[in-house]
Amino acid sequence: MQWLNYHHLLYFWVVAREGSVTRAAKVLRVQQPTVSEQLKTFEAALGEQLFDRADRRLTLTESGRLVFRYADEIFGLGRELQDTLAGRSNGRVTKLRVGVSDVVPKLILHRLLEPALRMEEPVQLVCREDKTDRLLAELSTSDLDLVIADSPLGGGQARVRAFNHLLGECGVSFLAVEKLAKAHRKDFPASLDNAPLLLPTDNVLLRRSLDHWFESVGVQPRVVAEFEDSALLKQFGHHGEGIFAAPSAIESEIIERYRVRVVGRTEQVVERFYAITVERRIKHPAVRAISDAAQGTIFG
Repeated sequence: MQWLNYHHLLYFWVVAREGSVTRAAKVLRVQQPTVSEQLKTFEAALGEQLFDRADRRLTLTESGRLVFRYADEIFGLGRELQDTLAGRSNGRVTKLRVGVSDVVPKLILHRLLEPALRMEEPVQLVCREDKTDRLLAELSTSDLDLVIADSPLGGGQARVRAFNHLLGECGVSFLAVEKLAKAHRKDFPASLDNAPLLLPTDNVLLRRSLDHWFESVGVQPRVVAEFEDSALLKQFGHHGEGIFAAPSAIESEIIERYRVRVVGRTEQVVERFYAITVERRIKHPAVRAISDAAQGTIFG
């Protein structure tokens, strides 16, 4: 059986954390050549290059990021063990690293993630927001436990071995300030014809669904502005610049926060939200809590 050399792992971890061999040597209180030699030995033992060495700078490779994450957890557990034995800790805190697609509304994200923070065992959330493709790449290298997105992992992303878990779906509500809502509520959805609308940009799935629905019901709204950021879109709606669409599941929160009213609703446009994990069956307790709450209460 081949054993991991934790002494070498420690040297690697400190170098990765400090960003240079020189600073790591000072922290470890050893000579710089000693650190360099230990790194080379560790890489040879793993059969992986852990750093890209260019312009005297050390950058973690994909394998290096994976090893660093495990090292961080290993030495973190070591510290927790010492604290527990010394009576300074009440137990271990579970980390949940969540990648959040930048097109998912923030209000629904809070509702989705909140159950993880209400668990009996404490959970520390680490959230990263980015484009879905980049988050999936991090999921594939175990840098994330979960990605929340508005669309499932598709065929074009086949290089990422992961699984879709539908959290829930809901229709869409059209909302606006009182004056606009009153003017366009009657005869909805025909009332949206030539109405001022605030829409997502065309790279957002909701926008494509809305365009298809507008065509199917025979209306042509007047597009005032387009946004990638759903929170910014709602802020413009709050100031009366136009009518906007949002998931019906968070209709009441949007009404309260942005002081808007309902123009109309449709179930023909559906918003779906997915948890994407590398597990076919969800095992992480915090992810399971998120999924159960979404299916049971948020979209139930």
